[in-house]
Amino acid sequence: MESRRPRLLAVEDERDILDLLLMTFTAEGFEATGAEDGLSGLEKCVSLHPDILILDLMLPRLDGLELCRRLRHDGRFRQLPIIMLTARAEEADRLKGFETGADDYVVKPFSFKELVMRARALLRRSGAVVSGGDSGRREEAVMRFGSLEIDHAARRVTFKGREISLTATEYKLLYYLAGRPGLVVERGQLLEEVWGYQEDSYARTIDTHMRRLRQKLGEAEVYLETIRGVGYRFKLS
Repeated sequence: MESRRPRLLAVEDERDILDLLLMTFTAEGFEATGAEDGLSGLEKCVSLHPDILILDLMLPRLDGLELCRRLRHDGRFRQLPIIMLTARAEEADRLKGFETGADDYVVKPFSFKELVMRARALLRRSGAVVSGGDSGRREEAVMRFGSLEIDHAARRVTFKGREISLTATEYKLLYYLAGRPGLVVERGQLLEEVWGYQEDSYARTIDTHMRRLRQKLGEAEVYLETIRGVGYRFKLS
């Protein structure tokens, strides 16, 4: 199978940070391209079709939240992994980023080494089969639960014949739970397996993404059960 370097687009208006991002990711084996404002970032997304996007929140011409929102409304980029960068550390700002469709959120100043690790974890999450060998794992090309169908080869989810547009993280979360029907999955396990994190401080990330996932599933959200104080379960009936 032919392999290529993953394409990364970094949209950051601080030139020094942008240069460091491009230099770091190029050294780590990425094909890295930059943009210094939101509109240029949008244009380069359309022309380059990156594998992952690193997006600053405060950008001229088009801010990061609006750029993220526009990309998520474009079917071509609904599962594009997006890491949002910002100097804002408040939880409300992080949650707003997740609500807009970001997959990860990194506060400045940040470790470039950690950012690379997060980018690699997102790429694995968006394109690789879920890892892990726990019993009860159900791994099929297409999983069907009544009117809900999860086509893993096409990374496509439909309910009653209607396609449901999910981000890469939302898809991974649903696929991970559906692959273990009837089993209670603890929040810590989801955090580690779906997000690649072990820090308890990121636990709210799960709640935010689960809420968005349920909203998008509509009637099919009945398959997702919250086990208070423990985690979540994919119900079969």
